[in-house]
Amino acid sequence: MAALPLLGGAASAPPPTVEVSVTGLRSAKGQILVCLTTNPKAFPDCSKDKASVRMAVKAADAGDFAVHAPAAGTYAIAVVHDENSNNKMDVAIFVPKEGFGFSRNPAITVGPPSFKSASFAVAGDMRQSIKMKYML
Repeated sequence: MAALPLLGGAASAPPPTVEVSVTGLRSAKGQILVCLTTNPKAFPDCSKDKASVRMAVKAADAGDFAVHAPAAGTYAIAVVHDENSNNKMDVAIFVPKEGFGFSRNPAITVGPPSFKSASFAVAGDMRQSIKMKYML
């Protein structure tokens, strides 16, 4: 006979929530594309990570929203201000035309930051503030 899990035990704890606030948007047009991943090889483009959490948030609501992490672990977040709502980052000669940002706000030189510079530990509910950057 299989044992039933006890209610209220550690096994029934809800997955952690990361409260995210995005600042520095240049407009309230479009949406914010959000990528939460534990996979360094899939950062910052979650399309190669089936276990990633991807979502879109209206730009007007980007000041405060929640991302539910699947479990405790080390994560990094990448966001894109998709102003024209075409579900991708538009570029001009390899330079992003739309805004972007990362958890922990690492310095941006050439190309995206490393997973390590943007990663943070999630063991329970927590908060990340992300400042948008625009190149054009």
